Amino acid sequence: MESEEKRSGLFTLLSNLGLDKFYPNKLKLKSLLEINKNSVYDEAVSSLEGIPWCFLRKLFKINSECRNCNLLSNNDNVKDKKNDGFDFDLYDTDDSVDNAVNLLDLIVALFLCADSFLQQEMALKMSICQFSVPLVLPHGNSSQCTLMLWALRDIVKEWRPHNISETKGFIENNIVQADIPFFSFVRLKNCSLSKSQCLNQILSLGQHNNNMFVHRDMKGGAHKREIASGLVEVCWYFPSGRENLDKFPNAIAFANLRGDLTQSLTQFNFLFQVSTATFVFLDKIEENEHKILTSLQDVRSKLFLVVNRKAREDMASVRTTAEQLDLSKNNVKTKDPQVNVVEFSEKLCETIKTSLENVKTTMTIENMLEKAVELGLSEDEGRGKNQKRIAEEIVKGIGVKPIPDYKNQQLPLQGENWKKLSGLEMEECRLKKASVDRLEEYKSHLQKKKQAIMEELGKQKPSKAMNSFMEQLSAKDKEGRDFFLRWMKLKLNAHLQSALQNSLLRQKLTWHFNKGTKDNQEMAELNQALLESSLGIEHYMREMGLIYEFSSQSPHTGDKVSQLPGLAAEMLLDGYPLELLDGDASNIPQRWVTDVLTELHKKVGEKSRLLVLAVLGVQSTGKSTLLNTMFGVQFPVSSGRCTRGAYMLFLRVGEDMKNQLNYDFLVLIDTEGLKSPSLAQLEDSYEHDNQLATFVIGLSDVTIINVAMENSTEMKDVLQIATHAFLRMSKIGKKPICHFVHQNVAGVSAHAKTMTERKLLLDQLNEMTQIAASMEKQDGMLFTNVLDYDMEKNNWNIPGLWHGTPPMAAVNTGYSEAVADFKRNLLETVKRDAGEGVSKIPEFLKWMKSLWRAVKFENFIFSFRNTLVANAYENLCKEFNQWDWDFRKEISSCQKAAEMEISNADNDAELHHLNDLVKLKKSEVSSNIKEQQKIMHQKLEDYYKRKDRHVNLIVRYKSEFFIRIDSLSKEIQRSANNDLACALEHKKSSIEAEKLQRKHREVIEEQVMKLLSDCKNRSLSDDELKEEFEKKWAEVTVNVTGLKERDIPAEILKQLKTNLSNQPVTEELNKITDLKEIGKDQFKAKKEHVKMKGLKNYLLQKDIKRELQSLANSTIGTLKQYVQGKAKTDRDYHDSFTKGLLEDADYLLQPNQKKYEPKFAAELKIHICGISSREFLHMHRKYLAKRDPKVKLEEKKQQYLADFIDIFRKRDHGQRKGIDYVKFCIKPAVEEYISRSLGEEIVDEICHSAEYSSRSFFQYNIQEELLQKHNFESFVKYIDEYEVFVKDWIFQNVMQKMSEGQTLSKVKTKLLQDIVNKITEALEQSTKCSDGTLLQENHEGIQELMSNVRKYLNKDISISVEDEKTTLFQIQCTRHQFIHSFQRSLEDLKKELQKEFSNSGDISDILIKLPTKPQDELFKRMFGCGHRCPFCKVPCEAGGKEHRQHHAAIHRPQGLGAYRIDDTEKLLESLCTTDVHSERTFMNADTEWEEKPYKAYATYYPDWNIPPDQTIQASDYWKYVLVTFNDRFAEQYDAKPADVPETWRSITKEQALTGLKEAFNVK
Repeated sequence: MESEEKRSGLFTLLSNLGLDKFYPNKLKLKSLLEINKNSVYDEAVSSLEGIPWCFLRKLFKINSECRNCNLLSNNDNVKDKKNDGFDFDLYDTDDSVDNAVNLLDLIVALFLCADSFLQQEMALKMSICQFSVPLVLPHGNSSQCTLMLWALRDIVKEWRPHNISETKGFIENNIVQADIPFFSFVRLKNCSLSKSQCLNQILSLGQHNNNMFVHRDMKGGAHKREIASGLVEVCWYFPSGRENLDKFPNAIAFANLRGDLTQSLTQFNFLFQVSTATFVFLDKIEENEHKILTSLQDVRSKLFLVVNRKAREDMASVRTTAEQLDLSKNNVKTKDPQVNVVEFSEKLCETIKTSLENVKTTMTIENMLEKAVELGLSEDEGRGKNQKRIAEEIVKGIGVKPIPDYKNQQLPLQGENWKKLSGLEMEECRLKKASVDRLEEYKSHLQKKKQAIMEELGKQKPSKAMNSFMEQLSAKDKEGRDFFLRWMKLKLNAHLQSALQNSLLRQKLTWHFNKGTKDNQEMAELNQALLESSLGIEHYMREMGLIYEFSSQSPHTGDKVSQLPGLAAEMLLDGYPLELLDGDASNIPQRWVTDVLTELHKKVGEKSRLLVLAVLGVQSTGKSTLLNTMFGVQFPVSSGRCTRGAYMLFLRVGEDMKNQLNYDFLVLIDTEGLKSPSLAQLEDSYEHDNQLATFVIGLSDVTIINVAMENSTEMKDVLQIATHAFLRMSKIGKKPICHFVHQNVAGVSAHAKTMTERKLLLDQLNEMTQIAASMEKQDGMLFTNVLDYDMEKNNWNIPGLWHGTPPMAAVNTGYSEAVADFKRNLLETVKRDAGEGVSKIPEFLKWMKSLWRAVKFENFIFSFRNTLVANAYENLCKEFNQWDWDFRKEISSCQKAAEMEISNADNDAELHHLNDLVKLKKSEVSSNIKEQQKIMHQKLEDYYKRKDRHVNLIVRYKSEFFIRIDSLSKEIQRSANNDLACALEHKKSSIEAEKLQRKHREVIEEQVMKLLSDCKNRSLSDDELKEEFEKKWAEVTVNVTGLKERDIPAEILKQLKTNLSNQPVTEELNKITDLKEIGKDQFKAKKEHVKMKGLKNYLLQKDIKRELQSLANSTIGTLKQYVQGKAKTDRDYHDSFTKGLLEDADYLLQPNQKKYEPKFAAELKIHICGISSREFLHMHRKYLAKRDPKVKLEEKKQQYLADFIDIFRKRDHGQRKGIDYVKFCIKPAVEEYISRSLGEEIVDEICHSAEYSSRSFFQYNIQEELLQKHNFESFVKYIDEYEVFVKDWIFQNVMQKMSEGQTLSKVKTKLLQDIVNKITEALEQSTKCSDGTLLQENHEGIQELMSNVRKYLNKDISISVEDEKTTLFQIQCTRHQFIHSFQRSLEDLKKELQKEFSNSGDISDILIKLPTKPQDELFKRMFGCGHRCPFCKVPCEAGGKEHRQHHAAIHRPQGLGAYRIDDTEKLLESLCTTDVHSERTFMNADTEWEEKPYKAYATYYPDWNIPPDQTIQASDYWKYVLVTFNDRFAEQYDAKPADVPETWRSITKEQALTGLKEAFNVK
């Protein structure tokens, strides 16, 4: 019956607390680590179900107030009572019964529901809070009680017994293995004295009372217990080594049995048998109690009766029992009523001390297990016994041999070879040990060594220990895996704590440190030995990662190894940390980390938005404690180890906060302490700290700097390291949030009083930023320029964790509350900024890879290249290209309309009216340009407000894109002004031609009418009429003359002289008699062209002359393309063509101006002007020929003949007139419209294709095609005449795309349909007069109709007035007849042109003649500025002509730029990307032929950024090209073949293509 009641009571309690669904042991640790509203916001408990979670949340935050969560808040009652006029408390019953739970019941319930790992974590946190923890747990349903050995195993304590206090020694041990006295406290049911209060007094120092044990006078302590009776709690006393502070000289365990011992006899018997002494609290002893006590064995030294004196008769029962047990007076302690608990507790302390003197044997908690089982108690370690055995098997070698030897045997991959490989990778980036010559050979040598080590590591088979370790992790039983890992941790810690080696090493270090003279070398060796003696689970996990990392080197990689990333990903999701940076080797196993996180990304369905939070600070300033308290986690830090590096831990974000935070996971990164004294003597200590800080700050979205002002020197170093890292991040586009946490700062006035300190900190940060900025070659930087730092909001004062002196100090609730407040504010800040630059795992990995590579270089900012940044930049470039084209298209449309209006202006208008019209149109176009510029500015602003696309990473490019917009506006404005000026000149020449044409037309029409009059009364056949017409035509046109030809060469020469007026080349210009005869022979660079300043070496002079010849060839090639592009159109020559030609020549020559004398540029310009004079003269003559009056009249002869015969015969020629109008007036205008619009339409058609999507992809496509075609001449042209090559490539590409699937025909047909629709609409809209009445049905109506049509189409097409008048001459039909004929003819014209389009011949001829050439528009879009690397001649890939810095994805061996070694004349094989961070030197015209270090290249080329290659393989493409065509390049450049490193010869075509893809980030 009693059993049923207990069971019922248990389930009722669990149900009330909402824990019934977790019973038994179903509550998981993982569920408490989630970031949700409950874990962030401390809301008052409003129901019994909320009590357990409130307790656990606060407990995990090390908040001792968690024990106050057992009572519901009742604010309403408080208000009611305040308003009540009378106090009826005396008469009130306790109304809180249903609103509270006994604290011990709560703890028992939680332990019953928690799984083994949560139990262990709870016990650990309770121990840290100085709470008692369960030793024996009652089940509440009368089943066996359980000895909580497993739950206590993770508690490790440090103390200093008095006998070793002088040596400053200490003991560190797991409390279940600590061999210390064990005192038990029990009570009989009638005891009125609180044993728990007495215990708290015994364990407390002075007047400060630590409530380690819950007692009846605590909040909720008096509430009736339901299931906690029979609970045995244990707590420990640990001395600090100070006799005046310590209660006891040695460590002691105190056990406390809850409830009447007679109701828990099993527990009592167990305690009595394992205890050093047992204290029984009582008022009196009843008969059954007497029997129990007298049945005990060996009681004289172990049993103490603690009597609360009440009545005399009660004392008699005590005396009887004491006598029967043969207890001495000292074993019976009586408390008189006049003695308070504090005083009485002091007596008990003395008794305990006396008892300690007689202790001969003690028992560890671990050894109590046997006795517990014997007495019928169950154990809590049953489920993990097999895992325990395997863990013991794995670590058994540690005690046999030193830890370094064990690691070499069982964990070999993380040994010397791994460290050597890491060193080689670092050297590959820094080249500190390289000789000045043969850098590429040295890099190849490093590659070979790396490969050899990797192959050696790949052959290494997993050790027996590692096979067992991996097998356990691979087990499907997750609980078994977790038990195994926990046992591994426990066993390793136990070995380390007992290993004498560590203590000997520490003693040696201490001795050396205290010596007057320090042997740094020996101290460094000792520190290194200490590091190597470190061993934890992380080392096994590291080995597992390295097994996977190097498995690619082994052909026998099994399924087990390939499954390892998936296992590690599962572990991450289950709350285990992953080593991100191996601090021992200063390296990241990138393949391992990448694949683990990629697997995790897959497992969470690619929902992996990450918020990364990291903490940095001086060693031992509470960094890990801060993270553990904030998030309830435990990083792998325990005694005896000096773990280096960084660890990451994933915490899920709950569904209730995902949308607010915009993250799926919070990633915590914990690092080793900076400025570690134990590592300070190591050679790479400062460098290591710098790398670590830069890497961790670079990865994090939020960085916490743990500030400890008491270590001012170390703190200053940390601030310098951190500010340097923040500066670097800001320069590469990442701005993490930074918070400074000041620990051990308490008091309500702390914030106000520390204002000076915060100001000092800001001053220090500004100072550090300026120092860091000067190191990165930047000036005028403050910390607030680098980060959004607020002195008030970004500084947090947190009180110390402990109240008093450890190890018995209580935890400070203020610490937990301050940390919780900090966490809440931190996440609120994140919530406000949610969405900006959120990374998922793939982006995080890309960033990590780039960041780590840059960290390995000395010059971080210079070395940083990241695919995320590159992708973000590419995305913006793609958008910008579209905006650019939209801008150009809009202005082009506006400009063409303006040109049409100018072309359609009245031919009789005065010249000043035309000038005014052009001025107006220029103003309109200019206004439109400004409007479009504003729109483009807004598009850019809006783009940077986007929450996706990682725009935060490319903030530094924002101003550059604004410059590009302004530059684009100026370019379009300049081009529009030139084109409108050309339109004006074209109109003027058209007016002149049409005036002449009108004069002849009027004469002819007059003579035709006269001939009609003469023939009126004659009867003539059609042949006779034709004969008469021919005579008259010949007579009238005999004196018609052509248009006057301009002296184009003279005009060009005039422009040339103006351009060269400031140059000392008058003599050369005066020699020119006929410009047309110049430029027929090849231009040759001469000795006198070379600028000789500083140039002493004849070979160098020869080289410069060769360079100038190459420059001349490429410049002439580019300018000839420009000339031919202009000359092939149907327009007339304009002076702006020559002006543009000479401006282009200056732009192309400018980068090399220090190499040549002015004479070179002058003669080159004269040469190209000679070529252009012939081309432009031919263009002008072609234009005149097309407009020759005699030719134009001959074209109209048949029309006049037909009119003459029709009028003579009085025929209705309405149908013919409609046909002729379409043929002679509409068709030329339609064809001109299509020609004018076709270029833009082609660009629209092509620009969305992949190769034109971005400048880098364009480059990739060209270079891939070069590789596939494998043609040497093409490579030479690409390298030497890059602009010419690109234009030709685009031209060929456009031709190819236009010929595919009749694309050109389709584009033309679309334009044809557009203009036919406009003409049809114009015709329909033009049939009425201005007053709305229909036009007349006669020839006047027809003329007005066509005049209206021309006005309607004024901005679309230009219909010649003269052609119209000729066509409508003496028209004799109705308007309706004419319209009908016109419409049918228009439809016929449409069909005719469509047929022509489908049979269009030479596409290249069509493209060349277009006024807007698609190849030129695409060239502008793709080409950029045209500047080339000063060392290897690779073209700049930055967008537009205006940008701060030139850059390219991959550079080439310098020999491909025709550079050679002076003394050997061999082509130079080294890459400038290698040279610029080496000790090598260069000299050229820019250095005035003085040797300068490559490292200082930015002094001479500040507008070039030449970072190191992203990977060694990135430059494989050009290495392959040089090796393949080495001899032919040598012959081409008049040099000897380059000495290429042997490893280059093994690069295949496929590897070259892979390197190219990697360089341009092509998937």
